[in-house]
This record gives sequence, C-alpha cells and structure tokens, in this order.
Amino acid sequence: MGNREIAILGVGAIGGTIGGPLTQAGYNVTLIDQWPENVEVMKTSGLTISGTHGDHLIPVNAIHIHELCTISKMFDWVFICVKSYDTAWATTMMLPYLKPHGAFVSAQNSINDNTIAELAGFNKILACVLTLGGGMYEPGNVMRTNDPKALAITVGELHGQSTPRLIELEDLMSHVGVSKITNNTWGERWSKLVVNCMVNPMAGITGLSSAEVRRNPATRRILIRIAAEAIRVGMNHGFEVANINGIPATAYLEADENMGTAMENVETEMALRSNERGEGLPSMLQDLMKGRKTEINYLNGYVVEKGSQIGMPTPINHTIVDILTSVEKGVINPSIDNLKRLKGFN
Repeated sequence: MGNREIAILGVGAIGGTIGGPLTQAGYNVTLIDQWPENVEVMKTSGLTISGTHGDHLIPVNAIHIHELCTISKMFDWVFICVKSYDTAWATTMMLPYLKPHGAFVSAQNSINDNTIAELAGFNKILACVLTLGGGMYEPGNVMRTNDPKALAITVGELHGQSTPRLIELEDLMSHVGVSKITNNTWGERWSKLVVNCMVNPMAGITGLSSAEVRRNPATRRILIRIAAEAIRVGMNHGFEVANINGIPATAYLEADENMGTAMENVETEMALRSNERGEGLPSMLQDLMKGRKTEINYLNGYVVEKGSQIGMPTPINHTIVDILTSVEKGVINPSIDNLKRLKGFN
C-alpha cells in the first residue's frame, strides 16, 4: 500500500468519504481543496467522518490548492471529486503530477470521463460510479448517510474490459464501501446520471431530502417521468442503461407509457427502496443552501443536450432545468409549492 501515491482533488462530501478511509487503510493520500477553512481544520484537527459508517477522526495530509506547486511528488491515482463545471481546469492542473503509468478517476456527478480523456488521453481515465450518500455541512466534517451493506461504488474501464489496474482500483475502493467491477461502464454511468437527474433537482426544487422525494407521492411520479425520458435518450445513444436504484430501466419506460399497474409497481418499489438512501440531502440542495452554483446543466441539461443531438424532445428535463435555474438565481425558493410548475407531468 505504502508505495501508491493517491491525490484527492476536491475534499467535499465525496472527496472526504474516499480520502479518509484510504488514509485509514494505510495508503499515502494527499487531500487537495480550495476551501481554506476546510483545509485548515483538516490540517490542525484531522478529518471527521460520522454517520452510518461509524464515527472516525482521521489525521490526514491536507493541502491548500495553491500549495500544490510546492510539492515534488507525483501520483499513481488522481481522484477528480470537484463539481462537473470545474473538471477541465482541475484535470489540466493535475496532469503534471500524474505518473507516466498513473490514471485519473472521475468520482463525480454527470458524465465527465470524455472531458478528462480529451485532456489526459483515453488510456488515462477510469470511471467510478458512486451510489453512496453523504454531506459536508461544516469544514473538515463529512457525514455518511448510505447503508454500509449496500453497493456504493462501481468501477470500470471506458472500453469495458477488465485490466490489472481496474482490479487494483476495485480493491482500493473496497476500503471506502461495497464495490464491484463492471464491463458496462457507459450503461452504469448513464444509470447514475438518471438517478441524479431525478433526485438532485427535485430536492433543489422542493427542499426535500433524497429519501423524501422518493416517498412523497407528489414527487415520486414526476421522478419516474424524468427517468423515463432520460433513459430513452441514453438507449437511443446506444447505451445499455443499467438498473436504476435496483429497478430495471425498462420498468420506468413501461410505467411512463402505460401508467396503471406498471406505474404503481415502480412507485411502490421506489418508496420501499428509499430507506437505502438514508435521510441525507442531495448535493444540489446542499449547493443551493451554501449559495453555490449547481450542476443542473451537467445533469438534466446534459440529457437535453444529448436528446437534441439525435432529434429527441426532452420536455420534462428541459422544464426541470428552467425551474431549478430560477431557484439558483433566487427568483423562487425551494418549496413543495414549486410542483405546480410541473403539473402537466404528474
């Protein structure tokens, strides 16, 4: 373990969730972040991780982003954990610090693998699809909210084949949570995109938690409509969209097309599985609470863009982008009352 150098760029909920356990496991991990208070707390007091995976206070090696130029080490693994809109500059900044045999790992929302590959090379990026949950509401403190026994991490090569480095990455990530290797990387990526398109903006629009938007009948049916539209776009781009929170992608399509029992079955299953997600707040709602820019254009906006490329209309995802943008700009506040703007889709 000791001979592997790992960098985590972006130490929020996800970066902390990855970097903390890897440090505990004995790897040489450098945590790099641009939030000054966050770095100072980690430097002086360590990284605190609490919640469903127990309480831990972990001494970590944390640096401010401007301190990166003062270190001489190079890294075997560079985890990109920043927001999607920061992917390009983050990758460019870390390229000189990547060992010749090293690789980037995109542990982000949306599908940013191509952005990284175009800058670093397609042989320099592996995908990491996260289904874990967590939040960071104060500096140096991560709260994990997902079920420790549930699948948390899926890793894959962009070409879908198994490789020694992929096996190493899966072993690495097993210290963070239940992990698996996939040969359907893009289908898994699109599945996670669908989840993010459902839950993230709905929480931002209503102010409800991840579990609440799945349990609430007023939001649940709209989530299914969002999912079905996004699934159709993915399938028409040739992706074999993987199960979405344990429910087959085709079940969402049937529910959207036939309503009745098919819709009721998916709604019931979604509500039952909501407890697996914990009561945490999705990252988009956390961003709105902090007054930060959201990733809406890289989630539902990405679906709209990909639909446009093949001539597929995406009315509900387009509407979601418009409503969430109004919330982000402060024109409206997160509220269940905002569902009136989606009346035609329930």
